[in-house]
Amino acid sequence: MNVKESTKLITPGYTITFILVTALFYLWALPNNLNDVLIPQFMKAFELNRLEAGLVQSAFYAGYFLLSFPAAKVMDRFGYKAGLLTGLLLFSIGSFLFYPASVVGVYGFFLFALFIIASGLAFLETGANSFIAVLGPSESSEQRLNLAQAFNPLGAMTGVVAGTLFIFSGTEHSAEKVQAMQTDGTYQAYLQSEIARVGPTYLFIGAIVLLFFVLIWKAKFPEFKNKAGEDEVHQHGQTSMLVKYPHFLKGVVAQFFYVGAQVGTWSYMIPYLKDYLHKSEKEAGFYLLASLAMFGVGRFASTALMKLVPASKLMGIYSICNMILVSVAVLMPSAIGGWSLIVTSFFMSIMFPTIFALGVKGLGANTKLGGSFIIMAIIGGAVWTPVMGLIADKTTSLALAMIVPIIAYLYICYYAFVGSKPGGPVNFDEDQKIIIAH
Repeated sequence: MNVKESTKLITPGYTITFILVTALFYLWALPNNLNDVLIPQFMKAFELNRLEAGLVQSAFYAGYFLLSFPAAKVMDRFGYKAGLLTGLLLFSIGSFLFYPASVVGVYGFFLFALFIIASGLAFLETGANSFIAVLGPSESSEQRLNLAQAFNPLGAMTGVVAGTLFIFSGTEHSAEKVQAMQTDGTYQAYLQSEIARVGPTYLFIGAIVLLFFVLIWKAKFPEFKNKAGEDEVHQHGQTSMLVKYPHFLKGVVAQFFYVGAQVGTWSYMIPYLKDYLHKSEKEAGFYLLASLAMFGVGRFASTALMKLVPASKLMGIYSICNMILVSVAVLMPSAIGGWSLIVTSFFMSIMFPTIFALGVKGLGANTKLGGSFIIMAIIGGAVWTPVMGLIADKTTSLALAMIVPIIAYLYICYYAFVGSKPGGPVNFDEDQKIIIAH
């Protein structure tokens, strides 16, 4: 039967499906934030500089960039469920590849495994974000997506805890000790033992991902139909139409800047805390965990605030707060700067889902394709992270590299207050209905 648009946040009859898809937001945060542990681990194990270590994020987000559009085309043809299942399969394969990579001990093998994982996540994020955005009334899409995204920081914290406890050995040798180990021929064995610590964590993640593959396969998914009675499989979007939506185009740019700011900040937070607060890698890892906890609190608190303050306005206020906090981290590289950087995660919390929801609002049949371009904008993490590493290497100051996130928040502020106002052809959301299959 047809279900008329409801004032409820979620379309009636699909609560279990909403929960399962929301759980994917938790799941894909694990590898995303394990990268923040892998960077310092690989710097030690493979003796990399910061620019070389930044290639972890480049390989990872290249997967997002290259696979997001194909993911949208798959879902445009076969539906959301097929896309999510494809993503989970690629995610698990990439995770299992970490074990042979840790045995072989080749940096490029790890980068390839990360690329495969990210290719799967491109399917998951393109599908899940778009699906949640349309699984209910259009006017509550930002709130619904922020609610689902609120579980992402929980996965992020789990990833950092797992990495800190099981990947970091806590053994950091002085230059004199390294030289002594090189002299007596034990240093390479030490490096290999550090590399080997990476594999088991990813094997466990791969097994969990396979379990979710089965659960999503068994779950009931709705069919999205328009007034003409065409279901979601036959409502093919048109890429050429997307250029007619200025708020969408600016949303892609905003997401490019935001992900660059987020990934760059988190990737270099542990090195920043080690450089300026003189913390060990394990201590710095738990400080990163505290930052991610603030990110999670920000998601839940901000979702509640959106009942009182429009999502776009709240994001604009948050971007101003982060420009101030990151400026402190640049100008005062000390305990004050370190804590300022940690607190930025609270104000980052709503940016990704809010930019996504604002960007795809009103795209109708073009939602999947539009969502794929916003997910492709995650390539900002691959671009800005090595740029920050290059700035840090050239200036010998990681604090100066934090200028990049300030620039990003400046554009997000513009998008929040001005650029996100919907425009373009008629809003298709009003023509779209959800058909509940019996």
